[in-house]
Amino acid sequence: MSISLGRTRSGAESDLAGRGPMLLAMVLAVLGYQINATMLSPALPDVIERLGTTTAAAGLSQTLFFLMAAIGQVTLARLSDQRGRKPMMLVCAVVLIIGNLLCVFAPTIEVFIAGRILQGISAAMFTLAFLTLNQLLTPAGFGKAAGIITAVNGGLAGVDAIAGGQIADTIGFRGIFVCSTLIAVAGLIGVRRYVPDVPPTTDAGARFDSRGIAALALGLTGILVGLAQGAAWGWTSPLTLGFLLGGLASLVFFVVSQKSAPNPVIDLDVLGSRRAWPLLLTTVCTLGGAFGAIALTIPLFSQDSRVGLGLSAVTAAILFLTPIQLIGVISAPLTGRLGPKIGWRTIVVTGAVANFVIFVFATLFLHSEWILVTALAALGITYGGFMLTGLNGLAVTTAPKDKPGSLSGLNGACFGIGASLGIALASAMITAGSDAGGVTEAGYQHAMYAALALLGIGVVTALLIQRPDPADTADEPQLVVAHH
Repeated sequence: MSISLGRTRSGAESDLAGRGPMLLAMVLAVLGYQINATMLSPALPDVIERLGTTTAAAGLSQTLFFLMAAIGQVTLARLSDQRGRKPMMLVCAVVLIIGNLLCVFAPTIEVFIAGRILQGISAAMFTLAFLTLNQLLTPAGFGKAAGIITAVNGGLAGVDAIAGGQIADTIGFRGIFVCSTLIAVAGLIGVRRYVPDVPPTTDAGARFDSRGIAALALGLTGILVGLAQGAAWGWTSPLTLGFLLGGLASLVFFVVSQKSAPNPVIDLDVLGSRRAWPLLLTTVCTLGGAFGAIALTIPLFSQDSRVGLGLSAVTAAILFLTPIQLIGVISAPLTGRLGPKIGWRTIVVTGAVANFVIFVFATLFLHSEWILVTALAALGITYGGFMLTGLNGLAVTTAPKDKPGSLSGLNGACFGIGASLGIALASAMITAGSDAGGVTEAGYQHAMYAALALLGIGVVTALLIQRPDPADTADEPQLVVAHH
């Protein structure tokens, strides 16, 4: 293999020519992780029944899954700056396979949760794929490829959510992880064979900030577990307060430690700039608002026969989940083509405003089945296409050139933080709005209002993102990697 540095001026089509096997390998690698997020949701009741556990424990497994996704993205993306993208991608694939096997053979909920934690860590595969593509392709080629990878973020066009329910009804939840394992093994083989090595962007001998990573992990764990379990434990209970305050203290220590760390996980100067913190807050608020409603509030409401729509699980999935994912699969690659032309910031701002407007209609007409279906289908464009692709593209292209994994790793972590926050907040609102007969209409409505508030904040933070400097967005030398 030879590596040369030069300007690539060919179009996106020729830029991607010969990269098909590499892109397919990356798609398989990220899909192995993603179906664990999309296929399992309808199978959670089967997990509870077969493992003899509680709804709270199953919910905790979901919270920790997305939490570890956040921590894994920061850790492995940053480490890949020193050790290389491909080695970290191989680590992700192996960790995912181990986590899948733990869930396949889990005799108890504790072993199942351990498997979910390992699966969550492998979410870094998304960020590593984006970073690798950005180093290998021209801006136009990267936009196209990033759109394809982002399309996988929604799963298999909604088929996976329905398939997850069918697998759970026939052979049980373990079959889902068997499918994921087979895909992950194919991804591992593909990455090893077809993804080229690219040079590290940071001195490989630099000391890794393990103290900072530990503090960040403890901080996020404390706050998100406290939020997720606060309604069940009691918001003023010593356990809830211990998690929340302990997590906050760990995050404060983390920020302080970054000032003196020789090779910090987060460059505080970058974090403090308007190209970073508004972007990260936009990601958290977008995922918190949209994902919390899509993954929890609306599925529960649509199947609630007392105050909701009273639909079956399969019908609810077909009406409210499949359109978002199906349209997202189409719109994400198209957004990837558009991003380099009109600017990734423009994509993000447009998507944030459109998401908010759509959720206003979804909230006001929650009981109108077809208005709700139409509104959620539109999210396939604005959320599944514009926001998911735009946020990833903006994080990769505006990161410091000497530490490209810093901002994109943080942004990837914010996807996990936002998802965990959205589920925890929606669950708290729904629980608080319950009475002796179960969840009330007010509980679902308050959860939608909370989602709308987060998306509104996301609009403000998106507008605060610094406009790219034309000098930074000009075409730069790209790595051209040729195999011999």
